[in-house]
Amino acid sequence: MRNFSFANPTRILFGQDTIKRLGKEAASDGIKRALLVYGQGSVFRNGVYQQVTASLGEAGVGFEELPGVQPNPVLSKVRAGIGLAREYQAEAVIAVGGGSVFDSAKVIAAGYHYPGEVWDFFTGAARIKQALPIYGVLTISGTGSEMNVNAVLTREDDQTKWGIGSKYLYPRLSIIDPSVQSTLPARNTAEGAVDMITHILEVYFDGSTDVDVMREYMEGLIRTIMKETVKLMQDPDDYQARAQLAWAGTLAFNGSTNPGTRGGDWATHGMEHSLSAFYPVAHGAGLAVLLPVWMGYVYKNDSGAFGRFAEKIFGITALEGDDLIMAGIDALKAFFASLNIPSRLRDLGVKADDLEAMAENAVLKGPLGVLKKLGREEVLEIYKQSW
Repeated sequence: MRNFSFANPTRILFGQDTIKRLGKEAASDGIKRALLVYGQGSVFRNGVYQQVTASLGEAGVGFEELPGVQPNPVLSKVRAGIGLAREYQAEAVIAVGGGSVFDSAKVIAAGYHYPGEVWDFFTGAARIKQALPIYGVLTISGTGSEMNVNAVLTREDDQTKWGIGSKYLYPRLSIIDPSVQSTLPARNTAEGAVDMITHILEVYFDGSTDVDVMREYMEGLIRTIMKETVKLMQDPDDYQARAQLAWAGTLAFNGSTNPGTRGGDWATHGMEHSLSAFYPVAHGAGLAVLLPVWMGYVYKNDSGAFGRFAEKIFGITALEGDDLIMAGIDALKAFFASLNIPSRLRDLGVKADDLEAMAENAVLKGPLGVLKKLGREEVLEIYKQSW
């Protein structure tokens, strides 16, 4: 294991009927005015908007609203949010939704005090030195943004989709009531599960050594995610399955899988970010296509970990070597297919003519990956094999 420092300051309120505590918690921190950020309508259908606004009102916390955050969040909406927050003199940003809403809220919080262009944080031209306090109510599990330092955004002008991370972007408080996710379409639950699994495997397959304790932890999370997702495909109202899946999704990307490792590979995420910058593809759907192909492309750089994955996750013990590894990859593909997620880029509407531009876009900041460095040509080959 490598040396590490681990801390996560986000406080979690988890369980049924916890949303009503949002206003009291914010008010106890001295918050009087907040910017309320949410998506495109589901918060009204599942009743979360009503619960949040009632809680804030009862606690005397005023708020201005920024609705309409889309599934792949964009810079223009964040710029509008920064302007609105400044005009309202907001003292906090409250995210109500999934990862896209949390990511947008984080960047708004970071941009509030910054006099320059907020995209500077993504290019490296500036560093985040402060941010408004961030609160959140999670309505769809998958990204882990409710308990981590990360945010991803797309600049529409040139289709660049990049991420940032800063200790100032940890939410102060996130509320997770799994019961509100029972109204999600099965597709959203399935795509969220793929995102969770990919977050874990980005770290699992980063070439780390002597991290058996972390691999056991990650394997347990993956098996739990798979088991509970299958339950929810059959019964979306199974609260205990929702609860276990939601918490597993938070643990998958709150930093708890990282101690002692190299910090993750993240090439698959980099390739998917370019894909969903070009096409309105759900993040989990893109990952489901790209992850198994990436695994098949790089496994020889750490065949031991890939063989262990096949044995520990899918119980494959009758095979050895490459046969074992490929059987594990095929089993993962079959699991994704069982969730009715497309297995080819063409099935997501991607045109072959765009693959080269997507590959160029994916490596604008340099090669992707840790286990195996992927330049433009390698990324293009993975796109081609995925198409």
